[in-house]
Amino acid sequence: MVTGGVAATLVGGVALLAPSAAAATAAFVKVNDWGSGYEGRFTVTNDTSATITSWQVGFDLPTGSRISSSWNARSTSTGNRYTFDNASWNGTLGAGASTTFGFIVNGGGTPTNCTVNGSGCAGGPNPTTAPPTTAPPTTAPPTTAPPTTAPPTTAPPTGTTPVAINGQLRVCGVNLCNQYGHPIQLRGMSTHGLQWYARCVNDASLDALATDWRADVLRISMYIQEGGYETDPRGFTDRVHDLIEKASARGMYAIVDWHMLTPGDPNYNLDRARTFFREIAQRHAAKPNVLYEIANEPNGVSWQTIKSYAEQVIPVIRSADSDGIVLVGTRAWSSLGVSEGGNEAEVINNPVNAANVMYTFHFYAGSHHESYRSALSRAANRLPMFVTEFGTQTYTGDGANDLASADQWLDLLAARKISWVNWNFSDDFRSGAVFRTGVCGSGPYAGTAPLKEAGVWARDRIRSADDFPTH
Repeated sequence: MVTGGVAATLVGGVALLAPSAAAATAAFVKVNDWGSGYEGRFTVTNDTSATITSWQVGFDLPTGSRISSSWNARSTSTGNRYTFDNASWNGTLGAGASTTFGFIVNGGGTPTNCTVNGSGCAGGPNPTTAPPTTAPPTTAPPTTAPPTTAPPTTAPPTGTTPVAINGQLRVCGVNLCNQYGHPIQLRGMSTHGLQWYARCVNDASLDALATDWRADVLRISMYIQEGGYETDPRGFTDRVHDLIEKASARGMYAIVDWHMLTPGDPNYNLDRARTFFREIAQRHAAKPNVLYEIANEPNGVSWQTIKSYAEQVIPVIRSADSDGIVLVGTRAWSSLGVSEGGNEAEVINNPVNAANVMYTFHFYAGSHHESYRSALSRAANRLPMFVTEFGTQTYTGDGANDLASADQWLDLLAARKISWVNWNFSDDFRSGAVFRTGVCGSGPYAGTAPLKEAGVWARDRIRSADDFPTH
């Protein structure tokens, strides 16, 4: 917790401050700590009976620690002194209201000498360095010489698969980060609907996906309607269990896709979602590689409706799996509202009230161009984004491939370290299916011979070298 004048007590990971007459207080907590660094968060609270219209928090970090990224505030630094000013949208705080901002620290040092609007963060005067309360000994006590080489704070990976290297993922700021606290990008494939193309995800095809394609992630696409889950909840749940195990055995991450589409209101399937995700989380909570996509493509409903659904499903997952990443679909077929005339502001201004959450974005390169790319780019400045579905064709998953547009999309995703999953790993007759019609069930699956044009392109982009930093 904050030292050097910030009087705070941690209870259950939350900093509790004594009442103060100051215009604002600021409480610090470590949200995640991975040894070589951590995610920190300040909560700024207006403790008065009048509205404040701006705030500024400043603090020092000890030598050897520095801030590498931050969010929800504008930051500047001079030496080891960091200053955070409110963003345009969170400076005004009514009586008793609060807001948060966060940052990633490389190193283990925590904030000291904290001020908010010029006064101490806990209320009262500007903090100063207190004199020692006892005289130092006249003879220095014996010491033990430090080791000449610092021991590693996190053991290096013992395997070479994506999961062996990256371990349990977490959301840090606007990024997807690995067990070492470094932002990473996952790349992989989505199955088609399990009710139609389960034959395409067999041991041989998944071996090819993991070793020939070198995929990091498999998205398990389970439709709810259209002959899917609602027709046989037990059977489809067992299929998902099996594919999670198969992905895990091959060192890939597994996205469990609750593929609701028609009707577009996710609340239509709320009770089914609770039942399904409760079982999935209970069985697989100990695995580091499971991500939960709780609403594929909401459409025809407001962001508030989607948010309400998410805040009812996420606690069910969290009751069993406290740290698995949850992926929340956005409005208008996961376009951040763009396909229905909206934009990313609705999510930025009203995010889901849960930790370790990312928001999904879908695009089809033949239909979605600059306005969609701009919306995603703006959103990625403020929100953790994950492209859980895209194609190189039109939004129907068919038609001519627009590989020039697709390349532009993937260049953007690489620059922002936004993970992506391509649609789809099947032999459907449409151009968006990677395999030629008739391949599934017999193979072969490796190499380019069994692939359509979209498959050759996707395999090539997935096979390019991963950047998974471990130190």
